[in-house]
This record gives sequence, structure tokens and C-alpha cells, in this order.
Amino acid sequence: QVQLVESGGGLVQAGGSLRLSCTVSGRAQSNYPIGWFRQPPGKERDFVAAISSSAGTTAYADSVKGRFTISRDNAKSTVYLQMNSLKPEDTAVYYCAARLLFARLGWDQRDFGSWGQGTQVTVSS
Repeated sequence: QVQLVESGGGLVQAGGSLRLSCTVSGRAQSNYPIGWFRQPPGKERDFVAAISSSAGTTAYADSVKGRFTISRDNAKSTVYLQMNSLKPEDTAVYYCAARLLFARLGWDQRDFGSWGQGTQVTVSS
């Protein structure tokens, strides 16, 4: 199994930037696609971005396209989420997770596991 730990959250003004990190440990950690998800206050957790094990494929939610960039450095066992032009509606707890199943099309969070503890991102207006 793999273990994931998020870091890099914080408080930022609208229009600012943050970079989140997801450190992956465990056996064959570089073999897993990794996804970022977020849960705004009082709402359900939703998909944000994902990256394949080789970094050859990336995907983004429409709400973050052009503003967020996902990348990974397998030598450092880390997946990054660069967030630019942040908006108050980006405020949420951000989670990373490993894709353990391929039972569904797309990047369905039900195919993900080994969730991290989450990191809070707050964007002030």
C-alpha cells in the first residue's frame, strides 16, 4: 500500500498563488496515478486534477483549467498542484489520493484510496 501526506495549504488573497505538495511513500509509489480533490465548507468532495503514473496524462476540472497545474517528480516521490489566480470559491480542504482501481471511466473518486489527511486552503476576497 501507499501513504500520502499533503502540505502547502494556507491563507492567500484572491489573485494569489499557492503550491500544494503530496508526498507519496510505500511500495511502487511511482506506479500510481494521483488525484487532487477538494471539499469546500458544507459541500461534497469534488475532483480537481489528476496525473498518470508517468505524468504523460493530466486532467482538470473545468473550474480550475488554465489556473491550476498538476505535476509530479517521481524521484522525489511528490505530486504538486500549482494554483494560480486563486478565487474565494477555491477555499476548501484539499486532499490527494492514489488511484487504486480502474473500475470506472474518468477520474471517479470511488476508484481512489489511501487518502491523505487534507490541507486547508483559504482564499480571502
